[in-house]
Amino acid sequence: MTLSALDLARRVAAGEITPRSVVERCAEAIAGRDAEIGAFVASDLAAARRAADAPGLAALPLAGLPVGMKDIYDTADFPTAHGSPIYAGCRPVADAAMVALTRRAGGIVLGKTATAEFASNAPVPTRNPRNLAHTPGGSSCGSAAAVAAGMVPVAFGSQTGGSVIRPAAFCGIAGFKPSYGLLPTPGMKCVSWSFDTVGLFAAGVADLAFAAAAVSGRDLRVDGRPLPLPTIALARTHLWDAASADMASAIAQAVGAAEKAGATVKDIALPPIFEQAIAAHQTIARYEAFRSLAFEYDRHREQLGSVVRDQLDEGAAVSADHYDDARRTASRARQVFLDTLADGTVILTPSATGAAPRGNESGAAAFNRLWSLLGTPCVNVPGLADGQGLPLGLQIVGRFGRDRFTLAAAAFLEQAIERTGLAQSARAESCS
Repeated sequence: MTLSALDLARRVAAGEITPRSVVERCAEAIAGRDAEIGAFVASDLAAARRAADAPGLAALPLAGLPVGMKDIYDTADFPTAHGSPIYAGCRPVADAAMVALTRRAGGIVLGKTATAEFASNAPVPTRNPRNLAHTPGGSSCGSAAAVAAGMVPVAFGSQTGGSVIRPAAFCGIAGFKPSYGLLPTPGMKCVSWSFDTVGLFAAGVADLAFAAAAVSGRDLRVDGRPLPLPTIALARTHLWDAASADMASAIAQAVGAAEKAGATVKDIALPPIFEQAIAAHQTIARYEAFRSLAFEYDRHREQLGSVVRDQLDEGAAVSADHYDDARRTASRARQVFLDTLADGTVILTPSATGAAPRGNESGAAAFNRLWSLLGTPCVNVPGLADGQGLPLGLQIVGRFGRDRFTLAAAAFLEQAIERTGLAQSARAESCS
């Protein structure tokens, strides 16, 4: 069972439970399930217990909640390997900015969560807690799995293409990719400086908003205030047919639930430039990865996995002129998107092509790359499942910089789905 960060923080602040009791609950979940799931690559429960006993945690924004950090964030007290043997045992001398801000907000970094090699779309080492035969998605596999298995109430990942939204969808939890640049990336292993974005995982949308507010100092919370009645636009891109029949059914169910709850739902036509923009994402990402990972490629190429090595080979073949053309396409697409999507409107689209596939592949990013290129806030809304009980994620996309409204619209849809009785049975619980 997942843990509600918002409820836990409220109960800690009220003196009903202690940060130490929350750590013990997480330790119990790790002991019970992580051997088969593989969410963590490093942890220190003894240090977490000591940190949880420090005075004053209850008064801080995160109230002493345990947090998982994707193993591409530098940590002074844990190794940081980026999912690669090249960095096995590497111990940074300082925390990444996001790690330091999490500690400053009263979060306890319980450990480092597994990642695909250099946050790529290489096969992932972690299993899906909902069904061990299926992937949790990549590249933020460990963070999504840790939250889904109740090992931590909050975890951090990153997204270049779809590495937050897709794992959240596959694992049946909420995931948030903020507007590009909203959260700091210094100290995070960079693959694409144009797209890499800090992301969060939590049990539900309100939990995400609470955690994002706590570490950013921004007014992002959606609990305790009326949710707006959003206008929800269905944007059927040229990739719409890539969605499975179960995913198409989930979208239809969500539309019905949103309309019943009072939202306006309409179709929206995206101009042709967005088809070009999806192609531009791949060009930009490959070009930048070849340069971001120049040391690893030039000095340790034989230690790179075949997927990463092939992608870097592709990046080497992208000319500067081709890259610059792709960047111009991206810039035009961002402006067109601002002109296309009105304030008060969000887009509803699949988070992934369907449920988590079997095996260890990270999954397709068909429904993610465009929004990563545009830099828009995206939220995976959990609650629905396919006929086999595997989670299906729905994605709410907002205008750049309208992160709180996007989170509020996602919370509205999440609650609308819950009220219909369609939501899957797994519910968040707090620490008793």
